Amino acid sequence: MARELGDRREAILGSAAALFAERGVAATTVRQIADAVGLLSGSLYHHFDSKESMVDEIISSFLADLRERYAKVLTREAGARERLHDLIVASLEAMAAHPHAAEIYQNDVNYLLRIERFGYLRNAGREVQHTWLQVIENGIAEGAFRSDLNPKALYRLMRDAVWLSARWFKPSRGYPVAKLAEDCTSLFLDGLTTAQRAAGVNL
Repeated sequence: MARELGDRREAILGSAAALFAERGVAATTVRQIADAVGLLSGSLYHHFDSKESMVDEIISSFLADLRERYAKVLTREAGARERLHDLIVASLEAMAAHPHAAEIYQNDVNYLLRIERFGYLRNAGREVQHTWLQVIENGIAEGAFRSDLNPKALYRLMRDAVWLSARWFKPSRGYPVAKLAEDCTSLFLDGLTTAQRAAGVNL
């Protein structure tokens, strides 16, 4: 019985996450979520007391997993390039483990911050930024990354590129998370042009 309830709860969260990502939290109703899992609206309240409770569980579990993965990246002995690559892998793996959570965060964080129970998202956002900036700034200090670019701008460009890939990236045997992480790292650090062409271009 407990397992069945747990499975139903996960099904509800999965359907709710897909709807929140597609329509937005504010525009998604409890009835739409109930319809998606074949329940009456009233039955849904046996599992969650509100729509906000569902959003909270989806996002908080994603951020807790992300925080743990990021901490491992920071404590691991590695060079600047490898650490950036590992940070991208950690982000992609957390997003894969929590489908749609990153999309909901990206799309609705400003809306959610107006609701008291989601005040923790401010600190979560700061923690994410701090982690990325630590990796970027350490890379600059080591001489591995360019020092003429604004670290905060780089952080926003890279983090958004990685996190927004949740909208389109579907890991497969031919193109797994590890390969996307390699490609992102190469693009961020090496650029798009080939080494031979880049050496001959003056901007």
